[in-house]
Amino acid sequence: MINFRRPINDQEFPALILAAGASSRFGRPKVLLPLGAGGNEGKQILLDAAIAQGRLLSRDVRVVYGAWYPLIRFRCHRQPSLWLKAPDWHEGLSASLAAGIRSLGPTVKGVFVLLADQPLLDLNALKAFGNAARYVPEQPIAADYGSRPGVPAYLPRWLWPLVLDLEGDCGAGRLLAEVRATRVDIPGVHDDVDTPADWHRIRRFLSQTGRSARQSPR
Repeated sequence: MINFRRPINDQEFPALILAAGASSRFGRPKVLLPLGAGGNEGKQILLDAAIAQGRLLSRDVRVVYGAWYPLIRFRCHRQPSLWLKAPDWHEGLSASLAAGIRSLGPTVKGVFVLLADQPLLDLNALKAFGNAARYVPEQPIAADYGSRPGVPAYLPRWLWPLVLDLEGDCGAGRLLAEVRATRVDIPGVHDDVDTPADWHRIRRFLSQTGRSARQSPR
């Protein structure tokens, strides 16, 4: 039986937020987009939401940056545990992922990976995902996108050498499929911000429903 009350060591399970891209499809730094029109949440930006999501998984939250730095750091209301530079961020997502993994120490058992543009992730489902990864630390776990696994994802240490071999603007989705990662349902994974139309739709949803809409009753 899994003991869900045993002590948690966040140094063994850090979280990486990949926020190094130039947002070329969006036309401006999308991580700086405001979450709402007013109130405390309205003053926060998209990256603030991602850092808050990361805090649900670990107290050790690291943001991998590239383009738009240091602007994104100065505009953040929430600060991560560490800002990590991806020197080759222009080469794509794989370079950001590699920079994050190379920052991790020898005692880390596995790492959570999040994107900075998924503000509608279900928070209860995200916490359940984090708990599952901590208590089966050798098993890769990823959000279920239907036809494929994707982020949020948990990458155990044994998988890192294969992740570091990835090239170009691709994440670990194909690799996670090859190693048969456990897939979990995290509502909101399809609601990412790639275009202004995406953001207008998501912002309307946020203004109508607020934070409670991102938490399913469980």
